[in-house]
Amino acid sequence: MAHPRDVLLGAQARTGTLPVCDHYSGVEARMRKSLQLQEEMTQEFGACVFDVTLDCEDGAPVGGEKEHAALVTELALGAMPGARVAVRVHPVDHPAFESDIEAIVGKAGHRLVHVMLPKVERVEDVERASRALDAAGAKGLALQGLIESPAAVHRAFDIAGHPRMQSLSFGLMDFVSAHGGAIPSDGMGVQGQFTHPLVVRAKLEISSACHAHGKVPSHGVVTEFRDQAAFRAAASRAANEFGYTRMWSIHPDQIRSIVEVFAPSADEIHKASQILRGAEAANWAPISFDGKLEDRASYRYYWQVLERAHGTGRQLPDTARDWFAAPASMKVQRRTS
Repeated sequence: MAHPRDVLLGAQARTGTLPVCDHYSGVEARMRKSLQLQEEMTQEFGACVFDVTLDCEDGAPVGGEKEHAALVTELALGAMPGARVAVRVHPVDHPAFESDIEAIVGKAGHRLVHVMLPKVERVEDVERASRALDAAGAKGLALQGLIESPAAVHRAFDIAGHPRMQSLSFGLMDFVSAHGGAIPSDGMGVQGQFTHPLVVRAKLEISSACHAHGKVPSHGVVTEFRDQAAFRAAASRAANEFGYTRMWSIHPDQIRSIVEVFAPSADEIHKASQILRGAEAANWAPISFDGKLEDRASYRYYWQVLERAHGTGRQLPDTARDWFAAPASMKVQRRTS
């Protein structure tokens, strides 16, 4: 029987999936704890449900960039087999960019799942970073980009269209600051970032650009990590209203909330499994389910529900489990070339 991935994921479907949470840390003790937590939660969920991105931009002390890059390299090389470790380097116009790539990617590129490029302003920045990765011997390593200015938002569709770019994230705080006080500080808060028109527009542009090019839109920082109810509400809005399929964590307490909010419900998983098994029995022709017509367009949606369930460690029905045990099962990470 044909695998759903082979039948359904055509030109209009996403070209890859990522863990729904990307956890950022730049302080040595916290980076080590983050990697340990990733290992523990991978064992708990049966899947790696979040990436650990080691931060060389905001995490590195000014003047200590070289030493911090060496530390990040050591941590990446020492991570458990199969760990999903990434690094945020300095922007391409920063004096430390080239040395970051040489020190970290040149030595530990084979252990990284992606490189996060901050302050991407134009496609030329992506090209420059791509050349640097290639020169460091990491031609298959994906780039992710951080959109942080009004001009970058304007060019988001072009940036997302670059073949090396895997995902775009929204840099909320730099975006608000770039407006010179025209957006009040509330625009960086847990409520205002979902209501201020300029911030809302930026979020929607980035999400739409990613979906247009089969890339993963990643929602950025929500700083109110101690108010779990407010944080979960924000994560829910990002996922259900703004079209984001991944979200940043800046505190360990945020990780489980993101995984739970971005995971499909048990009812969704059950329905998706039933519909897809019915479709398979009909050789992927249209079927009737609960009095409603279902065809390959909706099958694609329900397959993505199951992929998201698998990637977030949800329990799958017996009827769906073998799709992910087969050799053709969807890998969480697709490395670009």
